[in-house]
Amino acid sequence: MSFATENSMRPRDRSVLPEGEGRYTGPMRRFAETADAIAKTTSKLRKVSVLADYLGALGDEDLRPAATFFTGRPFPLRDARTLNVGWAGLVRTVQEISGSSDLDIHNAYLERGDLGEVAERLLAAPNQPEWTPAQVAAVFEELARTSGAGAKQAIVKRLLGGLRPPEAKYVIKIVTGDLRIGLKENTVEEAIAKAFNQHADFVRRTNMSLGDIGETAILARQNRLGEASLRLFRPLKFMLATPVETEEEIFKDFPGPFYVEDKYDGIRGQLHVESSAAAAIYSRTLDDVSSQFPELVEDAKQLGASFIADGEIVGFRDDQVLPFGLLQRRLGRKRPTSALAAEIPVALMIFDLLHFNGCSLIEAPLVQRKRLLQEISWTGKLRLAPFLLLDQRVPLEPFFQQAAARRNEGLMLKDASSVYAPGNRGMSWLKWKKALATLDVVVTGVEYGHGRRRDVLSDYTFAVQQDGRLLNIGKAYSGLTDREILEMTEFFKQHTIHDFGRFRLVEPVVVLEVAFNGIQASGRHESGFALRFPRIVRMRPDKKVDEIDSLETVRKLHASHSGVSE
Repeated sequence: MSFATENSMRPRDRSVLPEGEGRYTGPMRRFAETADAIAKTTSKLRKVSVLADYLGALGDEDLRPAATFFTGRPFPLRDARTLNVGWAGLVRTVQEISGSSDLDIHNAYLERGDLGEVAERLLAAPNQPEWTPAQVAAVFEELARTSGAGAKQAIVKRLLGGLRPPEAKYVIKIVTGDLRIGLKENTVEEAIAKAFNQHADFVRRTNMSLGDIGETAILARQNRLGEASLRLFRPLKFMLATPVETEEEIFKDFPGPFYVEDKYDGIRGQLHVESSAAAAIYSRTLDDVSSQFPELVEDAKQLGASFIADGEIVGFRDDQVLPFGLLQRRLGRKRPTSALAAEIPVALMIFDLLHFNGCSLIEAPLVQRKRLLQEISWTGKLRLAPFLLLDQRVPLEPFFQQAAARRNEGLMLKDASSVYAPGNRGMSWLKWKKALATLDVVVTGVEYGHGRRRDVLSDYTFAVQQDGRLLNIGKAYSGLTDREILEMTEFFKQHTIHDFGRFRLVEPVVVLEVAFNGIQASGRHESGFALRFPRIVRMRPDKKVDEIDSLETVRKLHASHSGVSE
């Protein structure tokens, strides 16, 4: 690729960073300075202000990728392309450019706990023109269309070799999906609104429709936000639910009518249909997964309507949901064989309607969207998810037990007046799940965390027992307080059997009680099983290691949950 000329690299504006926080330089150096300034403050208003100043000073060619980069992604959310650059390849490239030894890399990573910061420490500034966000974006596009580890590494070497250390730090963070400077996408939306004097809600709605915050920034600058609209085959982010633990929480948040639905144990699916001409299904990551579920696409084409629907893809046979472990065998395959599709049939349980016959419904109340859902003649493997509207307080536990009997993992509770808020996890939708069970386990390995936990041993690998052997069955990193994690970090350092840098084998003496929402057969752990969504309930200093649960207990739980005899 060619570098910009000296004239084209000339600053467009003088510094807009506050005094003492940097000066206006090349766009990528300025990107790094802005990211540093954002990371140093906990004030959301300050983050918005600093980012708005930076975005406002960019030309269109840099604004589009820079806005995207500040969401922590190399490409817009609607863009399914991936870089496929491995962590090990990045390490080798940093080592080659810097001339560092294995020990240098090891010590730097042990100290920083972040590959981007390792690069910042070890790399030297290049003697060449400065890069722009547009040029970095062009390299990302080149990486996405290039195959082969060697060819990709050569491109990465050219990129990192041309960046100054702070710039390389943030480019690596974007490549690894680990930006972590305290920005959420809605914060970037607010910064765009401030930079170009637009209403934040208008920016948010446009980004919801486009799934492209860079394009949203361009439209905001050009005062053209009103031109964006929800369109078929351009997926939008899914609305999310907030977890609750008790019925009291539910009724506190829902003083008015709300819907009760089963919470299905599958994967979200956004179905786009244009009459009988075309249909597509998008995943929660907005990837097109139509080829993975061809039977759903074919059934959708038979409906003769144009719409966008939200639902959950589940394994489904004989009017009953199948265990998630079976559905998992179909995930990730580009196209299932006819034998696999027959063995593990699927259904799309549809519970919301976002667009219907040319009209967007995301601003319509849920009660209206539900009525329209019932007007469509769902057929085949496309099923209207049952729902019940409650307008007075009644016990919810019976609904929960009925959902469990249908092999579903809990309840969804939805405010009947709520609009569809893509990407939002507010209090309009709640999810109520209960742990399948708890197990007493022993910690066998610990690992440094990420972000604010990068300096403490917060990720615990744990095991059950069988005939005097300890067999790993899962890993948890939530449930303990910061103080408990800090105390246990010092304990584990004193009880380390082998230090591998970021990971340590430790003496198996700490017993935990862990909860989980599912259990499935897995070759990932020596036990042959893996827990779904494990979290630490509490430390169990009152229990000895020989009192932890056995593999036989795990097998019985799996058989009971899956309906598969052991």
